[in-house]
Amino acid sequence: MKFIKSLYIHQQFYIFISVISATFLVSFWFPVLYMLAWFLVIILIALYVADIYLLYRKKNGINGRRILTQKFSNSDNNPIPITIKNNYSFNVVIKLIDELPKQFQKRDFEYNASIKSKDTFEFEYEVRPLERGEYHFGKLNVYVSSFLKLVSKRYSFQDNEMVAVYPSYIQMRKYEFLALSNRLTEFGLKKIRRIGHTLEFEQIKNYVVGDDARTINWKATAKQSQLMVNQFQDEKSQPIYSVIDLGRVMKMPFEELKLLDYAINSALAFSNIALRKNDKAGLVTFAKKVDTIVAASNKKTHLNVINEALYNIDTKFTDSDFGYLYAFTKRKITQRSLFIVYTNFEHVSSLKRQMQYLQAISKNHLLVVVFFENTELDTLISNSAEDLQGIYHKTIAEKFAFEKRLIVKELESKGIYAILTKPKNLTVNVINKYLEFKAKGYI
Repeated sequence: MKFIKSLYIHQQFYIFISVISATFLVSFWFPVLYMLAWFLVIILIALYVADIYLLYRKKNGINGRRILTQKFSNSDNNPIPITIKNNYSFNVVIKLIDELPKQFQKRDFEYNASIKSKDTFEFEYEVRPLERGEYHFGKLNVYVSSFLKLVSKRYSFQDNEMVAVYPSYIQMRKYEFLALSNRLTEFGLKKIRRIGHTLEFEQIKNYVVGDDARTINWKATAKQSQLMVNQFQDEKSQPIYSVIDLGRVMKMPFEELKLLDYAINSALAFSNIALRKNDKAGLVTFAKKVDTIVAASNKKTHLNVINEALYNIDTKFTDSDFGYLYAFTKRKITQRSLFIVYTNFEHVSSLKRQMQYLQAISKNHLLVVVFFENTELDTLISNSAEDLQGIYHKTIAEKFAFEKRLIVKELESKGIYAILTKPKNLTVNVINKYLEFKAKGYI
């Protein structure tokens, strides 16, 4: 039974059959070809048996291996190396079919190659997951043919392997490198002179010329009989929370990725930068109620806690309750913190329904509301209208784009910081705003 299941007829076999059939047909008018046709049949049968013998005389003629990492990075290209070892004493031709997870919806994966005797062939392909979760790979199928190319033998390896797709750690590492090497200026961040100084006490030291006279500690001076000054350091370990809206507004897809996944990737990269800058990173997700709360911390393992929490969240089909968010943060988060709220507003009216709660949060915390440009409208706005329907569509698109800018002005008029961004630029814009706040001494 295993022999039958692994045996496949090669495409070239059907070409030979077609030639022999044509010879039999023509022999009706030219009888001399009749014997030639039977001679070709005998040769085909002999070669067929010989090809089977060549492929099946060695039990493990081919070794194949698919190398999978423990996790994939969402929305990024993840390489999958493949290694094929030819143990036959002759050159072979292979057709490789990898059974990809159902999430990719790809049913035409095929790779063809020729491998020399006793040689190893290596290549890799890339996959780009667009949602988090478990991805199950099926069998790695290798169809082997000899130089006769009449039959193929199937080898199968590594059935049912699972890989977990996590928020984009590739993007996180990219922006971590840029921030630590100060290369984020290439993305638009300008250096800003830091104003004033903070009041986190470090030590008392002897006065030297040039020290700020306002920092003289008179009690210590009286005890030591010489001028002593208080030395301060920049405040560190400020609580910083990524607040992600799980309402239905975050289900909108752009470039095959939901707004929620853009927000998750950004929150992970941003939290990593905050921890690198010695601040405390935390996470809050909410819809009708607060679903996830990860208290702000700067422990070395805290990024893994945030990553695991982000892995499991998903959008809801309800409107989000910003009133509940305000009540929760007032009760649970008492220390002044930076709140980066990832949400989306399509109309000014939807913002006004939540404005009183956003204002209430901003009284106790430094609040930044992040929402998204509708990039699908860019094509309509940029194209010239050629008929009445085109003019109508372009006008409506421009109206929606204008409302987004109006929302920014409305937030800023209430003293709330806002980031209006294209989904693909979300992460760098959020990190830039955070570094700007750090440079200006807001946090």
